[in-house]
Amino acid sequence: MSMAQLAGISRDDIDGAGASDGNKQTTFTIGDLSREFDVTLRTLRFYEDKALLNPRREGLNRIYSRRDRSRLKLVLMGKKVGFSLTEIKEMLDLYDLKDGQVLQMRLALRKFNEQIDVLERQKVDIEQALDELRRTVDVVAGLLRQKEAGAA
Repeated sequence: MSMAQLAGISRDDIDGAGASDGNKQTTFTIGDLSREFDVTLRTLRFYEDKALLNPRREGLNRIYSRRDRSRLKLVLMGKKVGFSLTEIKEMLDLYDLKDGQVLQMRLALRKFNEQIDVLERQKVDIEQALDELRRTVDVVAGLLRQKEAGAA
């Protein structure tokens, strides 16, 4: 399963031809996408600078396509699970290749498994930190009770 499929985005969305999520709108302003995805205008411009999005221009206005909207959805999903923008771009760019499905799926599968390993290690580290913090809370709470009992 590709990153796009995980995010509920079809190949047609990426290519700019479809509307798999029920949104029939075909073009979007920077404000539309900012509101829909709760990101800043600066974030959208940054993603454009990094070639993750490619809106067309009408004067000074940016006009985003369904493809840009879908790519933004994938970027945000990728960031949420811990991928770097470089890794996300690498996976997205494979959609532009004619044989991109197989290449993209292999790359995505490898990266997903690597990220699962990273997150599993972080989970262990977090659990250990929580255990240590809970023990510290118990010790401090015990000391506080002793001090309060001694003061009474």
